[in-house]
Amino acid sequence: MATVNFYLDTRREKNNRRFPLRIRIKHRGKFLLSTEFDALPETWDGAQYNKHEANYKAKNVAIRNLINRIESAIVMLDNEGRLSGMTDAGLKDYISKKVLGKGQDASSGFISYMREYMETKNRKSTAQCYLGTINKIAQYDPNCTFDSMDKKWLVEFTNYMLQSGMKVNSCSVHLRNIRTVFNYAIDEELTSSYPFRKFSIPKERTRKRNIPIHDLVTLRDYPCEPHQERYRDIFMLMFYLIGVNAIDLFTAKGLTRDGRLEYRRSKTGGLYSVKVEPEAMAIIEKYRGKDYLINVMDTYSNYKDFLHRMNENLRKIGRVERHGLGGKKQYEPLFPDISSYWSRHTWATIAASLDIPKETIAAALGHSGGSVTDIYIDFNRDKIDEANRRVIDFVNGQSG
Repeated sequence: MATVNFYLDTRREKNNRRFPLRIRIKHRGKFLLSTEFDALPETWDGAQYNKHEANYKAKNVAIRNLINRIESAIVMLDNEGRLSGMTDAGLKDYISKKVLGKGQDASSGFISYMREYMETKNRKSTAQCYLGTINKIAQYDPNCTFDSMDKKWLVEFTNYMLQSGMKVNSCSVHLRNIRTVFNYAIDEELTSSYPFRKFSIPKERTRKRNIPIHDLVTLRDYPCEPHQERYRDIFMLMFYLIGVNAIDLFTAKGLTRDGRLEYRRSKTGGLYSVKVEPEAMAIIEKYRGKDYLINVMDTYSNYKDFLHRMNENLRKIGRVERHGLGGKKQYEPLFPDISSYWSRHTWATIAASLDIPKETIAAALGHSGGSVTDIYIDFNRDKIDEANRRVIDFVNGQSG
């Protein structure tokens, strides 16, 4: 006889910091079924909610009722002689449809399952990325299922996105999100379908986004308009800090006692550290913030608003003329495509030109092949510091 119990899935933290409560069934092997319940580890004792859970008595009644319904269905299958011939997938499908009433099987709606997966993502930006994919699928085929999403579907969905004007690499983001959900569903034994075995996600090389060193010097020394100076200086600060991401720089609170900027990268969660060289410190002092390292977040509630304005102004730096008294300004920009992110690519390109080892450049940029741990930083700190100093000295040695 199959056995049934509850399992708190601490692998899958939801965005409310709670964990999903699943049903674990042991038949031929073991498989899990999703429920509408969740719990904190401290409010779950392994079989029921404890008194630290809000409305724990009512919830315990509800989950016991759920277990009873599943066990009753299994007894009925056994009495009818059907249970012994059932595979795990067959039993899971039967309980999902007949007992839980979710229809959560390979023929159920893909979008609803993707929403469930999205709820396991703690980072708001990651959840928004999946929501974007959900919206794109909903526009194309709102009733698609794991069964219907075969290779032909993926090809046609890709063509639909491209024909709508989307770039190849943007399409690839949505396709990778779909692939991730398929992998998740396979792990949960929801489906065995996997259309990506014969489908390759398209991609194209992005054009290099770096400034040649002589142009970087020109930008650094250019007599730009007074209101543009702040944006140019912060671009150079990002460069001096090895291409630090905008959100990490703008939300930094201060430096360590030994003059380092240390933070966890918002993108990866990895611990990161960079020595603040004199060139960077001069800019920090110029724009020192009240509550932050620099004053961006002292005046902006959303760093993206400042970043948008920064990129707009960077792209206007260059010769400017005003036609007529009080007339509109006409710009001849030096770098019409530049953005803050170019600081990162430029640092890496210059470092490579100095024959700094790829491993050191990767470590400096936080590309360790995984999370950047404290040990990793300690081991590479001197090499990274030396590399950054070499890059800055090389730039300082160039004439504009």
